Amino acid sequence: MVFATSSDSRKGFLHGVEIRRSLLAGHRRPQGPRYLQRLRARNLYRRKAGVAGYRPVSACLSGRFKAGARPDGRIPSSCGENAWNAIEPTERLFKAARAVGIPVIYSTTEARTEANVGKAYATSRQNKPKSDDVWQIKEEFAPQEGDLIVYKQRASAFYGTPLIAQLHQMGVQSLIVCGESTSGCVRASVVDAYSNGIHVTLAEECCFDRSELSHKVNLFDMHHKYADVMHVGEVVQKLLGSAGLKEVV
Repeated sequence: MVFATSSDSRKGFLHGVEIRRSLLAGHRRPQGPRYLQRLRARNLYRRKAGVAGYRPVSACLSGRFKAGARPDGRIPSSCGENAWNAIEPTERLFKAARAVGIPVIYSTTEARTEANVGKAYATSRQNKPKSDDVWQIKEEFAPQEGDLIVYKQRASAFYGTPLIAQLHQMGVQSLIVCGESTSGCVRASVVDAYSNGIHVTLAEECCFDRSELSHKVNLFDMHHKYADVMHVGEVVQKLLGSAGLKEVV
């Protein structure tokens, strides 16, 4: 016997099947489609996270934290409050990296006039004149003796720079990446690192973008293709644990 059903009734039937499956899985009450989507997303991360994590022989690569970063976002094209909120977690990450003695690497825009003779801008977007201090590294993250600074003309810290050769010379096989912006320079650098056979860990709270949506979508995408996205607390714990240290709050 065959029963014809409308599209709506079939959707209702399938939703009922999903609810019954969720009940059999141990949920206390029926859950709607949005809950099931979140559950699937968590399970997807859980499977990927099984092979995730910080690996030894690492370096910490930071995209620029511009000196002009402000919580009100009044600096043109800045990330405003999102950048401001990333300062404290990044200070925590840097402190752990320095405590265990892994290299700290900065990347920032090449602003020297003599280095950009052809005016080869990265995109065709409007380029308004900027003072050199816009690209200076924020004082909370001032480079220390022995740190490496990479000056770049494109989004990726690798493109047109000697970074890959320098990493090989230091014996670095894994990078912990943070900085601005998640969808731009951070993503470009992560993809290039991956393409060069370098393992990448992204400290979620230490990356930021102009839009929270863009930030989250790109983290999700990179986590399933090019990198392991971890909370900064997890990264710090693994860093310090590798040296038998504990975080002092």
